[in-house]
Amino acid sequence: MTAPLSGKVALVTGGAKRVGAAIARRLHAGGASVMIHHRSSASDAKALVGALNAARANSAASVRADLLNLGAVAELVKTTVERFGGLDVLVNNASTFYPTAIGKIKATDWDDLVGTNLKGPLFLAQAAAPHLAKSHGCIVNITDIYAERPLKGYVVYSVAKAGLACLTRSLARELGPDVRVNAVAPGPILWPEDGSYDEVARQRVVSHTLLKRTGDPEDVAQAVYFLVADAPYVTGQTIAVDGGRSVNL
Repeated sequence: MTAPLSGKVALVTGGAKRVGAAIARRLHAGGASVMIHHRSSASDAKALVGALNAARANSAASVRADLLNLGAVAELVKTTVERFGGLDVLVNNASTFYPTAIGKIKATDWDDLVGTNLKGPLFLAQAAAPHLAKSHGCIVNITDIYAERPLKGYVVYSVAKAGLACLTRSLARELGPDVRVNAVAPGPILWPEDGSYDEVARQRVVSHTLLKRTGDPEDVAQAVYFLVADAPYVTGQTIAVDGGRSVNL
């Protein structure tokens, strides 16, 4: 029986670890060849590519790129197409996340957070659009619950993700009917690696979910897979994968 994504090519930004790696694994399990983008997680990318290629030879590769460099963004798409012969799926997952309280915001914060979370995805989509149109492919953006419910102290991040949510809808209009564009908005899935959420803060977040627990990276990956493989009449939409937190705040 042929895998649903057999013969398809997916580019996953920030795909070396955490949620991005789960997305890459799920698309690969569905039959896709996967290009895993990373900026500084070379060892994680190498390990993941090795595991995926062990499962299916020559089905995965990795590439380093700084999404703040627009030349590198265009080259990222070109490298993927040259390596695998086309492009069917773009997953804009790469993200930066850190606090920017009013009174302490610097221009570099804006350039970094908006650049990674919004500017990079826009120019990646623009570079990928001709290839995706040719294959009648799709884009899935990873937004955030905070795109709709801004997180206190994280002004620039919240604004950037809100922009990405709007970009999803805008690109759906611009690229249709040939390319579908949707988003997944995770809630509490994995905690930030910087230790900014202590146990009290974590329990407070979890208490606002209707399911009273955190989710798993695989929950996000499954939603992405659905939008890619099982939703041919869905575009311009955002699926919240947040245990119901977005309706309980």
